[in-house]
Order: sequence, then structure tokens, then C-alpha cells
Amino acid sequence: MTKQLLKDALGWGFVLWLIGYALGIMFFTIIPISMVGWVIMPIGIVMSLWVLLKKVKADSFKYYVMLAIVWTFIAIVFDYFFLVKTFNPTDGYYKLDVYLYYALTFTLPIIIGLRKKKIRNSL
Repeated sequence: MTKQLLKDALGWGFVLWLIGYALGIMFFTIIPISMVGWVIMPIGIVMSLWVLLKKVKADSFKYYVMLAIVWTFIAIVFDYFFLVKTFNPTDGYYKLDVYLYYALTFTLPIIIGLRKKKIRNSL
């Protein structure tokens, strides 16, 4: 793993997760619990796309697959330890919004990687 891949995978993966976590803590006090994930999701999508399009400068599709795997791993593991284990939600944590969040965390880097690969190949 290169230094840049470590930065993009671990660094941005953690930063994006941490922003979502902080927003969840803030929104928890003003939004019904069942809606928090749905409110954070569009913000997270925009932030993830910004990182993927403006900050990640990779040329390889494999690089984006690695980002997808690491970002999803970070999201699942950190959610489990810092949300499920810490707050022990009475109605459970894993609902449709969380599964969609994990799916988007995995697919967004792949979609952007395919898009960049297609643009590169057409030049």
C-alpha cells in the first residue's frame, strides 16, 4: 500500500466517518432518532463525492476498489464500536438507512473509479 493510498483510504475514510458521527450526535438532540440517518445521508453523499472527485487523484480503478473496501470496513467497525456498543440503541441500530449508507460507502468510490477510467480511456 502506498503512502497516498493509506492517506486516501484510512485518512479520508476516518474523516468522512467522523463527520457523519459528529453530525449524528448533533442531530440526535433536534431530530427524531429514526430520521437522523436519513438527514445525514445526503450530506455524507455530497462530502464523499467531493473527496472522490477533488481530493483523490488516483489513476487506477483498483485504487478505487481499495478505497471502497477500506471505507466500508471503517464505517462498519467504527459504527459497531462507537454507536452500537457505546449507545446500545433500544430499538436497534441496523435499519434500512444504515444498510443504504454501507452500500453507498462501498459503491460511490467504485462508480467514481469507473467514471474516471471511462474518461481516461476516451482521451
